Amino acid sequence: MVEITSPAFKANARSAMADEQLQKAMGHVRHNFIDKRATAAAGLDEFEDLRDSAVAIKNHVLEYLDLYLEKYEEKVIESGGHVHWAATAADARGQILDICRKAGAKTVTKGKSMISEEIALNDSLAANGIEPVETDLGEYIIQLRGEHPSHIIAPAVHVTMDQVREDFLKHHTHLPPDRPLDEPEQLLREARAILREKFLSADVGVTGANFLVAESGTSVIVTNEGNGDLTQTLPRIHIVIASIEKIVPTLEDMSQIVRVLARSATGQDMSVYTTLSTGPRREGDPDGPDEYHVVLLDNGRSSMIGTEFQDMLRCIRCGACMNHCPVYHAIGGHAYGWVYPGPMGAVLSPSLIGVDKAGHLPNASTFCGRCESVCPMHIPLPKMMRHWREREFEKHLSPATQRGSIRGWAWVAKRPLLYRTIASLSARFLWLLGGFNRRIKSLPLASGWTRHRDMPAPEGSTFMSQWREHQASLKGDL
Repeated sequence: MVEITSPAFKANARSAMADEQLQKAMGHVRHNFIDKRATAAAGLDEFEDLRDSAVAIKNHVLEYLDLYLEKYEEKVIESGGHVHWAATAADARGQILDICRKAGAKTVTKGKSMISEEIALNDSLAANGIEPVETDLGEYIIQLRGEHPSHIIAPAVHVTMDQVREDFLKHHTHLPPDRPLDEPEQLLREARAILREKFLSADVGVTGANFLVAESGTSVIVTNEGNGDLTQTLPRIHIVIASIEKIVPTLEDMSQIVRVLARSATGQDMSVYTTLSTGPRREGDPDGPDEYHVVLLDNGRSSMIGTEFQDMLRCIRCGACMNHCPVYHAIGGHAYGWVYPGPMGAVLSPSLIGVDKAGHLPNASTFCGRCESVCPMHIPLPKMMRHWREREFEKHLSPATQRGSIRGWAWVAKRPLLYRTIASLSARFLWLLGGFNRRIKSLPLASGWTRHRDMPAPEGSTFMSQWREHQASLKGDL
């Protein structure tokens, strides 16, 4: 079970910033993802038009989500598949476990799926004597480490190559201990050989879904390794686990959104594999499962519809927001304390597990706006984080000192003369405190800031006083 440590976010963040290995690994996110995304977007003239089109498609779906879900179920059944409706994570775990038990499954191979992380599927299977095997390389690495993903598209981005080597030596004890594992290719070959045996012996394969196509009952996965194809074609049973908002109306709609997905995520024009599955194996098919099941998970998403958080349901899990987030760069994904990290997690996690548990997350933002500017679905993440801050304040979940400070500021702000007087005196005081270097090293009531960085000193006067002086000088010139 993924332990929820979001309430300890501040302690998690301090620990992450002191972790030298993590800081070294996070350099990959800070540099590679950002540059690749910018190059890919610039290379497609219609990129911005595609973003607008993708937003329109998802908004339309959310407006008529019930109808599209019914249509999708109808088409899956027509193709010979089965649809299971799961209101909660426990429902989804139980349905998947029932399918596995009926099949007499001993081993389940899994493609990368954040929904399976959300419902803690691996723990459920293992507790019932069924071995879950992650087949995405990053997911396989963190499974060996007993961790959960720190990024939604690069789950092991927090791990260095030296750490992977140590993990392989520790867990692959049937192989010679002196084998060479100094190059990425050697690590990849070893993982591939071990996973190939699991692919061939698995009774059930579980994948997520990037899209569910209503017009055809098709599930779509986007990968770069091919493990998803092997997971859903070799076992006798294929289970798709997806949340209800993954629906799109048509294959044409899906293809439009795919064009912005890979560019936003990894900077590729297209992912290496875009795999479409519709029902179980038909007569004449060379491969495919005998049974095809789709588990549709709600788990709090329907309660977001019609609220100020509905736009979050447009998310296509590209990871662009966290790739560009300075807070994520500093602390990685595990500090967020649950399945979804970064800006998207700061909005989605309070929606799914409650603002009482995840209230720190929307407060961990500089509101620089980079997340919204690069989001392929134009999701107003900073705006929704502000809404969560409001909810936290209304529920009296924020510290009493913080609530008192805000009330005090509001009382002063309603009295313009008093406000201007205090602001003017404060600006003068801070200007004097800045000294010759114009940097404030220590400040009462702001030690959380000055403990780690200097605070720039103001110019000594407020904006309004400078504006009045400017206006007066203009009149003098006339």
